[in-house]
Amino acid sequence: MNIRKMLEEQEMKLLSPYAAFSAKSRGRLHLIPECSLRPAYQQDRDRIVHSKSFRRLKRKTQVFLSPTGDHYRTRLTHTLEVAQIARTIAKSLRLNEDLTEAIALGHDLGHTPFGHAGEAVLNKIHPGGFHHEQQSLRVVDVLEKNGRGLNLTFEVRDGIVNHSKGSKPLFPENNGPQAVTLEGRIVRLADSIAYVNHDVDDAIRGGLIKLEGIPGRCLGVLGETNSGRINTMVCDLIYTSRERLPQLSMSPEVLEAIEELRAFLNSTVYYDERTYREFRKASKVVEELYAYFVRYPAQIGGEFRKRLEQGEETQRLACDFIAGMTDTYALKLYEQIFLPQPWLVM
Repeated sequence: MNIRKMLEEQEMKLLSPYAAFSAKSRGRLHLIPECSLRPAYQQDRDRIVHSKSFRRLKRKTQVFLSPTGDHYRTRLTHTLEVAQIARTIAKSLRLNEDLTEAIALGHDLGHTPFGHAGEAVLNKIHPGGFHHEQQSLRVVDVLEKNGRGLNLTFEVRDGIVNHSKGSKPLFPENNGPQAVTLEGRIVRLADSIAYVNHDVDDAIRGGLIKLEGIPGRCLGVLGETNSGRINTMVCDLIYTSRERLPQLSMSPEVLEAIEELRAFLNSTVYYDERTYREFRKASKVVEELYAYFVRYPAQIGGEFRKRLEQGEETQRLACDFIAGMTDTYALKLYEQIFLPQPWLVM
C-alpha cells in the first residue's frame, strides 16, 4: 500500500472530526506530484526545516540583542518551544500534529533582525508598512528557493499569516481575524504561552527582574517555575477546550493571570531602559541600511541581483533583503558600509 495513503486513512480514523485532514487540504499554489511517503502537512514541515530562512533564525533576536550567554533564547529556540507546546495541545485534542508543527516552525520566518525593534522601523519607513507575519508568508511563497518559494499548502500558509496578535487579547474579540483551522489557532496561543514564559526566564537571567517582583497573583495561579507555568497554561487550555470543540478556550482565572503577566512584561522588560537603549541603536542600523540600499540597489547581491535586473521596485527589494538578515550579518554589513575600515599595509 502507498504509505502516504495509509497514513491519511489513519488520520481519518483517529483524529477529531474538527481536525484538518491531510487528504482534504485545499492544496498548494502550484500543483506537484504527491509524495508516496509523506502526507501534505508533513511534507510542508520538512520543506520549512530545510529552508535557509529557518536556519537563519538561530542568529535573530528574541528579546535580548545578540546575547553573549549561551542560555538566552533566540528566534530559533523560541520557534522550537512554540512547536513543542503546540504539538502537545494538538495531540491531546486529537488534532493534526503535522499541520500544527509546520505552522509553528514557519510562523516567524519573516521576522527582522533585532526582533520587534527591526519590525517597528521597517513598518515606519517602508511604503505600505511591514508586519512579520505577512513577511513570513512572503518568505514561503516568494523568497525561498531563489524566488520559487516553498509551495506550501493553504492551511499552513493561512496559519502562518494569522498567528500574530501583538498586544491584542489571546482570544480574538468579536470573531476577529484568525486561522481557519484549529491547528492554526493553537499555534497562535502556543506562541503566547512560549514567549511569556521564556521571556520571564530570560529577564530573570539578565537581571532585569526578580521572581519576587512578578505580580503575586500570576505566580499563585500559574506557578513559580517556568515549567510549572507552562504546564498550568497548557493543561488549562486542553481541559477547558476538550468539551467545547471546535471552540478553544481557557478558564477565566488562568486567562486573566496570563494577560496580567503579559502586561507586566510590557511595562518592565520590553521597554526597560537597558533593553530599549540597545534597540534604539539597532533601529538606527536598520533605518540607515534601508536608506542605503534603496539609494544603491546594485549593492544588494546574491540571489537578489536577478530580481533587480528584472526591474523589481527597489524599496521592496531593500525591505526583503534587510528582513532576511540575521543580527550579526546586519551589524557586520553596517560596519563595512558606514564605519571606517583599517588600512591594511602588506
